[in-house]
Amino acid sequence: MVMDGRLIAAIEEERIRRVKHWAGFPSESIRFCLAYAGIGIQDVDHIAISRDPKANYWKKVWFVFKATPSFTSLWNRFLNRRKVAGLKEELAKALGVLASAIKAKFHNVEHHRAHLASAFFVSPFDQAALLSIDGMGDFTSTMWGIGAGQSLEVLGTINYPHSIGFFYTAITQFLGFWKFGDEYKVMGLAAFGKSRYMEEMHEIVRTRREGLFELELDYFLHAKGEVNMAWEGGYPELSKLYSPSLEELLGPARKADEELSEKHKDIAASAQAMYEEVFFGLLSKLHKETGNTNLCFAGGAAQNSLANGKIFSHSPFREVFIQPAGYDAGGALGGAYFVWNQILERERGQVMMHAYWGPEYRLDEIEAILSKNDLPYRVLQDDELFVETAKHLADGKVVGWFQGRTEWGPRALGNRSILANPARVDMKDILNLKIKKREPFRPFAPSILEGYVEEYFTQGYAVPFMEKVYEIKPEKRSRIPAVTHADGTGRLQTVSKKENPIYWRLIDAFREITGVPILLNTSFNENEPIVNHPQEAVECFSRTKMDVLVMGNCIVVRNTGENSAE
Repeated sequence: MVMDGRLIAAIEEERIRRVKHWAGFPSESIRFCLAYAGIGIQDVDHIAISRDPKANYWKKVWFVFKATPSFTSLWNRFLNRRKVAGLKEELAKALGVLASAIKAKFHNVEHHRAHLASAFFVSPFDQAALLSIDGMGDFTSTMWGIGAGQSLEVLGTINYPHSIGFFYTAITQFLGFWKFGDEYKVMGLAAFGKSRYMEEMHEIVRTRREGLFELELDYFLHAKGEVNMAWEGGYPELSKLYSPSLEELLGPARKADEELSEKHKDIAASAQAMYEEVFFGLLSKLHKETGNTNLCFAGGAAQNSLANGKIFSHSPFREVFIQPAGYDAGGALGGAYFVWNQILERERGQVMMHAYWGPEYRLDEIEAILSKNDLPYRVLQDDELFVETAKHLADGKVVGWFQGRTEWGPRALGNRSILANPARVDMKDILNLKIKKREPFRPFAPSILEGYVEEYFTQGYAVPFMEKVYEIKPEKRSRIPAVTHADGTGRLQTVSKKENPIYWRLIDAFREITGVPILLNTSFNENEPIVNHPQEAVECFSRTKMDVLVMGNCIVVRNTGENSAE
């Protein structure tokens, strides 16, 4: 929610409903934002939707006639368009009000324009080159442009069916990762492989001059209208994207329960390298067209932290802004600011410096939850809390850390985090086997005090939203083995004393004890959305083998023994 040009609240529906990647109507998120602002829906002046069914209309018509997709596919598109058109009635029904009570003007903002707006209008730049890449939205997979002041201009697009996002998702499925959003697993796996399949990747993705690309469509099903997205119970499921031709090229697809082979790891590394080749080609084109060295980047591909970390070394851009929810959730932010800045022509007034836009809970609310769950706790003063928690971490304990407002976006950034000692060689295995219960190849992130980045990493540019991977200096890797990935990198978060003083003080207390200005940080969850409410934190703590739970100034220390993470 944006009020008078300033973002005041944001949360994804999954955090409230507890269904990962919830894709239904976001009624609970809307209720939270209205309640936080202290207003009703009747007080809202403008409502932005990051989708415009009219965008690229004639391109869609031409494609339908040329591709002759199935009747089912056409019918699904028709129903989806009707649903977008009836949002006012759906909103009224969800909030229990008459449609006539909603006075707001509705704005359909083209999908990728919303992405561009989400990156630029809350960036620190008055002028910047803009890029959006994802699977597909409003018949477009890629859009680039330039932003200046309170307006942005589109310079070019790549349209359906060509999508580097669809390519990456197809390879993700081929490697046996079928859940929506599993692309990050391929990024993690890529560190263990070598890019030995580039000849095959260039068969699948045809790079062209001037940074453009096309897919070789024989390897895909979506252009034939044979791919569908379902939202059963609010959870998105995407049918198979790749055709039998891909298996003829790369061999049999991996089954979900099949052991990962060196070949699978090499295919992951090759797919990542192919994405990066396209990405940096687009960045080169964008720089030539704009002459600008500031970059604002959004879209689902903006979550590819491996590539993001190479922007400075592989492109002419020298300043980069990627907001914390670059994927489709960020379309809400972009839609709101597109209306405020571009349509209403209002001055820009906010730079997004942190991601803490969700709900927070008072000490008495936290104490009530702990008492209700019969968890013995103590309430400590700040200094005492930081020192005791840091000592537990130094001793190898695993800490559930619940503070302040919930983060917006996919990353836990020190408010809803599970924390551990990065110097422990065995800590990654402890977390994966006893807490997170996930694939062992997936890395854990280092949260590092802002002033120490260049001491541990080969680059020093701030990474507040954990959106880039940097190389860890070779001499430091043995010092922080639990957050050093197989290729010597780390997906870091730089922690600012100004933006998150509580988390900064905890890491600093840990530094005072150990000499290491870094904590291992992973999301506070166990195969579920990141915890939002104190009750969810208690439940996650209780069913896993975390040693310590800290919520606000309350600390719970589990008895050592069979439940210990040790």
